[in-house]
Amino acid sequence: MACDRVGNSLLGKFATEGASDVCLHIPASMVFWLLDHMPVNQDPALQAPALPPPQITQHDWDNPANPRALTLNCRELPGKLRMAFNLDRTPNLVLVLDRSNVELMRQVMALYSRDLIDLDA
Repeated sequence: MACDRVGNSLLGKFATEGASDVCLHIPASMVFWLLDHMPVNQDPALQAPALPPPQITQHDWDNPANPRALTLNCRELPGKLRMAFNLDRTPNLVLVLDRSNVELMRQVMALYSRDLIDLDA
């Protein structure tokens, strides 16, 4: 993930199994909502994700095909988190993250939260 210069959104880039990486813009308001609602790791033995996160490049920022998330529906499953993003263009995106990726995403969003503007505060 990376924050835009204004503090309006994060650009998330997700590695997928059996497909190419997926990028999407996540609005700051959604990031703050996720930080308030995502489960925090309680397992001291939780292992880091097996694969390193994909790198975000200037091409990813400049790519007009990267959609923007409009709404998000999350469901906690045993050992996983299902995130269904409604995007500004179709098709919508559903991600299923295991516990280690959920924790990594939560930590990265928490780090960037200082650079984001919380308009709901």
